[in-house]
Amino acid sequence: MAELETRELEYFVAVAEELHFGRAAAGLGIAQPALSKAVRRLESRLGVPLLERSSRHVALTPAGEALLHHGRHALNAVSAAAAKARGAGDQRARLRLVIKPGGDANLLSGILAAYAAQPDARQADILFGGATDRGDHVRDGRADVALLYSPFDDLTGLDHETLLVEERVAILPPGHRLASRPEVTLADLARERLPRWKGVGWTGVPGGVPGPEVKDAAEVLHMISLGRTIAVLPRSLAQPPHPDLVYRPVADAPRSRLVLAWSQEDRRRLVASFVRAAVDAAEAVAGRG
Repeated sequence: MAELETRELEYFVAVAEELHFGRAAAGLGIAQPALSKAVRRLESRLGVPLLERSSRHVALTPAGEALLHHGRHALNAVSAAAAKARGAGDQRARLRLVIKPGGDANLLSGILAAYAAQPDARQADILFGGATDRGDHVRDGRADVALLYSPFDDLTGLDHETLLVEERVAILPPGHRLASRPEVTLADLARERLPRWKGVGWTGVPGGVPGPEVKDAAEVLHMISLGRTIAVLPRSLAQPPHPDLVYRPVADAPRSRLVLAWSQEDRRRLVASFVRAAVDAAEAVAGRG
């Protein structure tokens, strides 16, 4: 028998994330004694304790922490394999594109039109992801392609094509000490409070002070209006400009890239056709500019 079975791994991950057998059992839709028995059977098979149990709490052992980390990836890989197998065998498969609301730099309508003109075009479904999870949508099979911003989004395990290269701008409240300058530098922004995007520790500016945690651009603009932070964003994400805020180019900031990304293992014509259409549409817009 294999050391790890998918169902038992799913049970363990549920307990490890909740650190409570009752809540985990309810979420899985099974009885708590059956869940406890399954986790103990897994510990016996591996020969190491995964959880520390007492009448008051449940905690992960070092072995449990390692299994949780790798177990999540394993379950995602199984889910992705099933989704990709179904997609590869379904001649009616749709193309699923995940984007961040407002994160297409006004290229999406042109991309969709260019793709629709392809002889092998399929229905294209648009999914909306958060500030930091769109790459995961592709890695675990929930989406086929994603619009991501480099260097902010994680491109691990993904192939990509650059659609747009653009400058980054600082967004400031009107009374900020830098608001009167025509442009700013990264050195000017060091020691300024900058937002922490949920799930990302990097502020985007060397020496920046981590400020309030935010999940989307609307929260960022609200915090800037309150004087709680400033922000540095790709220019397309700063459009349309908020009338009560100040926008200044960051002269020496590395330019950001809007990229179309897909799994390195995905060689389907469905995806290749969409990528080709997206690149052509972006080049057409650049040519008109």
